[in-house]
Amino acid sequence: MIYLLLGAAILAFLLWPRRRNLLKGDGWRVAAGVAAIVAFAFAGYATIRGAWGTGIVLGVLGLWTVTEARRRPLIRHKVVHPPREELSLSEARAILGVTPEATLEEVKAAYARLIRLAHPDAGGTQGLAAQLNAARDRLIKRRG
Repeated sequence: MIYLLLGAAILAFLLWPRRRNLLKGDGWRVAAGVAAIVAFAFAGYATIRGAWGTGIVLGVLGLWTVTEARRRPLIRHKVVHPPREELSLSEARAILGVTPEATLEEVKAAYARLIRLAHPDAGGTQGLAAQLNAARDRLIKRRG
């Protein structure tokens, strides 16, 4: 019985109103862990006293709160790309691998060959495909 009172005192200390900042951020995980310990303690106490049904329910509740305490929240960050200056002609040529004397058809052929390898659907990355698109647009815009 002393352990139950000690657990209740610790729980009251952790969740006291002036300590609300504990539940911010990852603090809910601490609270879920404490709730799991309390549920297991009461499940053990109820089982020892012969209340098997209550003990099983509290044990399941304790298992559920343990899994909640271990679960990490999914954090999605919005990716903000800094404004990028337009590619220079030499950068665009280097990305596509063409010479300064390359014709429009050569630029398009180099782009088509590289985008087949770098497209996200073919195992490439979105960043690389975006660079290829920007390089192609820069070289075609120069011609047009």
